Amino acid sequence: MAQRYLHGLAQAEAATFAAMAAVVENGCAQQFQHFISHAPWRHEPVIDQIGRDADRLLGGKPDSALLIDESSFVKQGDRSVGVARQWCGRLGKVDNCQVAVFAVLTDGARHTPVDMRLYLPQGWIKDPARCDRAEIPIEARTMRTKTELALEMVRATRARGMRFGWVGVDGGYGKEPAFLRALDDLGEVFVADVHATQRVWTKPPGLHVPAPKAKGRTPGKLQAAVDNITVEKLVAGFGADDWTRGTLRDSTRGPLRVDIAHRRVWVWDGEEAAARCWHLVVRREIAAPKTIKYSLSNAPAETSLQRLAQMQGGRYWVERAFEDAKGECGLADYQAVGWRAWHHHVTMVMLAMLFIVEQRVAHQPGLALLTPRDIVEMLKETLPHKPQGKQALVNQINQRHARRRSAIESRHRAQRNPAGRARSPP
Repeated sequence: MAQRYLHGLAQAEAATFAAMAAVVENGCAQQFQHFISHAPWRHEPVIDQIGRDADRLLGGKPDSALLIDESSFVKQGDRSVGVARQWCGRLGKVDNCQVAVFAVLTDGARHTPVDMRLYLPQGWIKDPARCDRAEIPIEARTMRTKTELALEMVRATRARGMRFGWVGVDGGYGKEPAFLRALDDLGEVFVADVHATQRVWTKPPGLHVPAPKAKGRTPGKLQAAVDNITVEKLVAGFGADDWTRGTLRDSTRGPLRVDIAHRRVWVWDGEEAAARCWHLVVRREIAAPKTIKYSLSNAPAETSLQRLAQMQGGRYWVERAFEDAKGECGLADYQAVGWRAWHHHVTMVMLAMLFIVEQRVAHQPGLALLTPRDIVEMLKETLPHKPQGKQALVNQINQRHARRRSAIESRHRAQRNPAGRARSPP
């Protein structure tokens, strides 16, 4: 059944049970629904295996990286697990949606998702009856922020033995100092985008406890001896000599060239005993010099500017992964309401993405331009599928009519004997 479902993800225009059943050989919408929504197979061991296989293909290379990002799924109503009015990146506004955090492994040329966590808003955590209806496991009914979910996945991927040189995150995660400190404490190299309002010190902040005054409470908290500055204001003072033009990567439109700047800066959260000295990496678009990206990294101090810029630009691959998963593998098309169904569908999509990256790796260097779209189109052409033609159309209509007739008869039986009504004694 898993194989048929994978065939459906490749062959159908939309990843709905009916659409897949209409094209997959021996496909059945009811069987697909049972497989996703009710079958008791556990997704966790499958995710573990996906991670190990992905590492074999993409891990341990000079540009291997683990990229963390979230993706949102627009939904109607309030039944889908985790759905709430929250920030929806897909729409660029607050709307009714589900949000999940994903980990994507890349080698700088190919990519595939290797883990995921569905985010549960506070409204769900505080509603046990709602969690019961969605069959959310008891251990998952704890409020965890997206950065906590991200950290879980970093630890899990390392526990599977996955090999990557750094962790890449966007500004939504880079703005959380506790998350970056946790990665640093784990010994993980990171490149984290930050907002223009991120405050840094351009020299050691001189942390100290102020001397007690003649009157008043004795000071006990550390203070900085010098002022900090926002990265936006810092970069505004850069001159022409502070920028270096470099190439991030080759693209279909030619080399991607940008202007890059760098400073060693200190970051302090106001609580720790010592500030942390990290890289500030700044990227400016050549065609749009006011478009500036700021990133912090705890990479070794001797890391070259070119290397830091390439690491910063690696987040491109997580965006590609979401585009491919949604456009080619039905990531956002699911008919999944409960916890189990959501995880089952997303796991199958991750298997499909793993197959695609296996094929891309297997056909290198001979087919350097082979894309996920190419592979899916070949699958549509070559996989077994239901015969087309007049008789096939008649059979499909008859099957739908049979399902409708069965549903109508079931409703009529329920109306004749509604639940709770006592039957007459024989």
